[in-house]
Amino acid sequence: MSDKHIVIIGGGFTGTALAIHLARLGHAGLNVTVIEPRPQLAQGVAYSTDDPAHRINVPASRMQLAGDEEGVFDRWFRASSDFNADPDALWSDGNLYPQRGQFGRWVNERFNQAKQHTAVKLTHLRDRAVALHNGVVTTASGGEYRADEVVLAISHPPPEVPRILNMLRGHASLIADPWQRDALASVNIDDRVAIIGSGLTMSDMVASLHRQGHRGNITVFSRHGLLPRNNLSGIYENRTLDYCQPQQASARGWLRRVRREVKQAAAENLPWQLVLDDIRRHGQQIWQSLSLKEQRRFLRHLRPWWDVHRYRIAPQVHAVLHQLQASGQLSVLAARLLAAAATDKGIQLTLQPRGSIPEERVVDKVIVTTGPAHGALLNSDALLRQLAQEGVIQADPLALGIHVNALSQTLTAQGKANPHIYVAGPAARARFGELMGLPQVAEHAEAVARQLLGVTSSASCAQAPGAAP
Repeated sequence: MSDKHIVIIGGGFTGTALAIHLARLGHAGLNVTVIEPRPQLAQGVAYSTDDPAHRINVPASRMQLAGDEEGVFDRWFRASSDFNADPDALWSDGNLYPQRGQFGRWVNERFNQAKQHTAVKLTHLRDRAVALHNGVVTTASGGEYRADEVVLAISHPPPEVPRILNMLRGHASLIADPWQRDALASVNIDDRVAIIGSGLTMSDMVASLHRQGHRGNITVFSRHGLLPRNNLSGIYENRTLDYCQPQQASARGWLRRVRREVKQAAAENLPWQLVLDDIRRHGQQIWQSLSLKEQRRFLRHLRPWWDVHRYRIAPQVHAVLHQLQASGQLSVLAARLLAAAATDKGIQLTLQPRGSIPEERVVDKVIVTTGPAHGALLNSDALLRQLAQEGVIQADPLALGIHVNALSQTLTAQGKANPHIYVAGPAARARFGELMGLPQVAEHAEAVARQLLGVTSSASCAQAPGAAP
């Protein structure tokens, strides 16, 4: 390999993991540049937070790059000075749930180690890519970088403010992007707070408010009013489903199957989490067995239930939610927002609870935690917007990210593959399915690295990330 230059756009976990895998698999003459404006890599939305209330959602022993020895991050954290400084990270079952920023720092450290100890030249360019023409990436500072291959590792655009709240844009009481630094600094100790969305981001915000000593009432509402489930406590062996038995390739068919498996696990005195974990491990194969119609049906009808069972929260955060619900400080509603208006008493919200009549609530702060606006990804970034406008890339048919083929290559507006423009990470999940949790993102980063370098994977077709069953 001689003088090959791969440019990775985006240096969150996905882009950083991809660079590390390229360094591990590549040889002298390979240059890899990660274009990321943040001072450290692996500091995307998930792992850039410095709030001590924000913890990884699974035990540290399960957090690693693809191919790493299991437990490597757990051992690193236990050996660090931060282990003794954060006694709350250790849960009663012996599992560790460090602050999320710790994992980001560990991944950045792995990048620096690869930079020093491999023959591949790794560079972190603190800049922002704004255009790509004829293999030349232009950055916001005016730099131009010729690339043999470009990988888009841009995954999470800012949240989209519900249309009903448009009139409150810029209002001091509306916190439209909770991931902005010090987003909750304006929340007073006795403020009445409403949170739109009831998933992982909501859980983080409630944990942050609790840490700040907030005492006011918190109303959480979403269409289904579902909260993320608690993580599995204790040590269990994996429970593997029989994927050879006949199975209807439909959303309803898999729903019935999961319910049967959960019922059987309960008869064996085993927790439901083991069933969902095995479904997750095979999620890409299951997803790709579904037709586009069935994928849409899943997203429309089953996704909220899948999300709360699949994307679980750390027990420390679950304990906070349980405590605040028990005390009456936190209430969770299955409701739609009908109207919102600023009054001299605060923000007046009109909610439509499921199966009931509309009700009015006046609050001091409204926090939007509906998650990244993945359907607007191509309009959220200057580079992606340029590529989309010129027809170089297109949104996927499920509005989850960027349309790619089985090789993770982007597709033009005419459906033709771009052989030198790839997507790594969650933006490719419409094609591959389960591609939001860290294990699957890490595996996809390795798969893209192998594709870029022409290195054969040792995994079988049934096990390879993104392979259809």
